Amino acid sequence: MFQEKLQPFIDRYEEINTLLSSPDIASDISKMTELSKEQSSIAKLVEKAREYISTVEAIAENKELLGDSELGDLAKEELAELEPLLPKLEDEIKILMIPKDPNDDKNLYIELRAGAGGDESALFVEDMFKLYTRYADKMGWRVEIVSSSEGTAGGYKEMIALIKGEGAYSQLKYESGVHRVQRVPETETQGRVHTSAVTVAIIPEVDDVEVDIKPNEIKMDVFRASGHGGQSVNTTDSAVRLTHIPTGIVVSIQDEKSQHKNRDKAMKILKARVYEAEMQAQMDEASADRKAQVGSGDRSEKIRTYNYPQNRITDHRIGLTLYSLDNIMNNGNLEQIIEPLIAHAQAKAIKAAGL
Repeated sequence: MFQEKLQPFIDRYEEINTLLSSPDIASDISKMTELSKEQSSIAKLVEKAREYISTVEAIAENKELLGDSELGDLAKEELAELEPLLPKLEDEIKILMIPKDPNDDKNLYIELRAGAGGDESALFVEDMFKLYTRYADKMGWRVEIVSSSEGTAGGYKEMIALIKGEGAYSQLKYESGVHRVQRVPETETQGRVHTSAVTVAIIPEVDDVEVDIKPNEIKMDVFRASGHGGQSVNTTDSAVRLTHIPTGIVVSIQDEKSQHKNRDKAMKILKARVYEAEMQAQMDEASADRKAQVGSGDRSEKIRTYNYPQNRITDHRIGLTLYSLDNIMNNGNLEQIIEPLIAHAQAKAIKAAGL
């Protein structure tokens, strides 16, 4: 039964091979590119499917030899090696058969904002940004600060960064939501534990062809930058605010001294946010897709608690609690949470797809 589900992928892979060698396709660059991408997307699945089928056939052949006086013992040894491989291959194939998120291979914008908790929340934005930066370093990704707004007592009221690297979005997409911290603030003289919150948004970076924003749909305002930023602060109208009129999405950037550079940055973020809004609307319509996710990805959803007195970190969506908060925060060991999140999402998607 499982083999029957695999054969169509193998057949399609071989069909694409034939098509790519056709003179008609060779002269059509766009079609060749489309077919090459499709082939590449199923190549790993086809490789595992062929391995699974050959293993099933080898098991059947060895079972037939069990009663042979000369080869029976050898067949028994081979079966002991082959049979445990099937469940493992089946699990790997099921994961590969899950419909792929088209954004998984993209870079991403991470937006962190201070929420409830005032100054302490701004300090936690800085701690969270350091955590993601350390994790990005471990993964070999590059982090570029796009925009930041400092808090009155340190930290950041807002931090927006671009994270570039292979699989960045696939690893961090479940970080969207409210992150709650419980700890004694540096300013607390009585030693009382305070609760603060930070909102995190993970937004895939998009190409111009993926989102169409017309010039007449954008309102641009310029103003003088405030806070730290060099000699140009408060002397020129270098800061830029873009408003996407159809959705009401607003992006303000003031980090660069050049109005042109601020506008370019703001435009890229605006396109990413508009794309995210469209993606969210599609998810709302497709309830089955939403059920396959870990939580809704809604920024208002409390997803995780960081309890410093107990050295505890809890992800509320999957009920995971680890007593290694200091290790995770100081060393960027976010994979301790991300890997169980991904495994949980894959299990739900496999069940939803009836695999």
